[in-house]
Amino acid sequence: MTVTDSSLPPSGRDSLTDDLLWRGLIQDSTGLDELRELLDGGDRATFYVGFDPTAPSLHVGSLMQVTMARRLQLAGHRPLLLVGGATGQIGDPKASAERTLNPPEVIAGWVERIREQLSPFVSYTGENAARLVNNLDWTGEMSVVEFLRDVGKHFPVNKMLAREVVRARLETGISFTEFSYQLLQANDFFELHRRDGCQLQFGGSDQWGNITAGVDYVRRRGAGPVQAFTTPLVTKSDGTKFGKTEGGTVWLDPSLTSPYAFYQFWLNVEDREVDRYLRYFSFRSREELEELAKATAERPAARLAQRALAEEVTSLVHGPEEARQAIAASQALFGRGSLDDLAPETLRAALTEAGLVRLAADLPDVAGLLRDAGLVPSLKEARRVIAEGGAYVNNNRVTEVDATVSPAELLHGRYLVLRRGKRSFAGVELVE
Repeated sequence: MTVTDSSLPPSGRDSLTDDLLWRGLIQDSTGLDELRELLDGGDRATFYVGFDPTAPSLHVGSLMQVTMARRLQLAGHRPLLLVGGATGQIGDPKASAERTLNPPEVIAGWVERIREQLSPFVSYTGENAARLVNNLDWTGEMSVVEFLRDVGKHFPVNKMLAREVVRARLETGISFTEFSYQLLQANDFFELHRRDGCQLQFGGSDQWGNITAGVDYVRRRGAGPVQAFTTPLVTKSDGTKFGKTEGGTVWLDPSLTSPYAFYQFWLNVEDREVDRYLRYFSFRSREELEELAKATAERPAARLAQRALAEEVTSLVHGPEEARQAIAASQALFGRGSLDDLAPETLRAALTEAGLVRLAADLPDVAGLLRDAGLVPSLKEARRVIAEGGAYVNNNRVTEVDATVSPAELLHGRYLVLRRGKRSFAGVELVE
């Protein structure tokens, strides 16, 4: 899907702020009236959102901030996308335990990877061209004395101790390193306001304390006014957030989570969550989303909302061609498309998700393949399934109980797709 300005609320209808509120994208703000004036007043605002490189890739939990930056730019505002080469070396305090500090050279590599991931989501041309910034550029120049005199003196310790995450760590202990993180992030807002005229910061709701500390710090330095808001955390159906430490992380980097697996993640969203995710991540208009919700309610088995969500988000993150391949793979594995049209990396990713078995390069009989791939418990059961017409190799029904596989049947010279019945399938990779 190509996203254009037409994805925004039509002129004369809901304002940008109204649309964000309808989508549930504003959780807290320094003042809704002030935010409306900034976003809907007709002037271009400069805003920033930060991403700390505490892993080699952004993940689904980061997607909220990425798409929000895109929305605001499409509305005419100017993005500053900050990758925290400095704050990433410290780490925002966790409620559970002290963070493990990664080596600076590792973080520097992650900074570049994340900068590359952010690039496709915004435009770097035009009057409101986006810019990538790194807070190491100004933080790295400061001496300890400068930091304590120019930044630290503006932060009352009693307020810092009142932060929920800090209170949670007081009994077990929190280092001065993590305790000082709030000062570094607050200084980012001041520096971007001073250097680029930045008027607005947003982030996830778990960052509200850090964000408001930045707003207050800008004011204490005699600058501003500046505004801020937070978005809700992207949570699973059980209420836990998507993140790097919650298990089963869905990464934006295709080398860590394949585009096919990424597509399947959205396709398998529960019915009770899909409307919320569409409001969060889709660039379709309110009218389109309401029509889609109605169509989905009328034909729930078709999972129209999940398909629309999976295609749009996969296209946004990985590009239209990867989304097309993921859709084609989903269809082909269940006999509704051609396996021959799938790129080898897409086919392998899809079979890996289903369960890929690596076998010696000998071409065994189909019954043996069905057993070795785990689709049946025994050769006897495999022969029964074949005799009853329920066995398929590469979507072709096998009718002979002693049938074998020929080299010509191997997809890309090494893969087979086995299926039992309509829904149970597995992949085989023949290796030397």
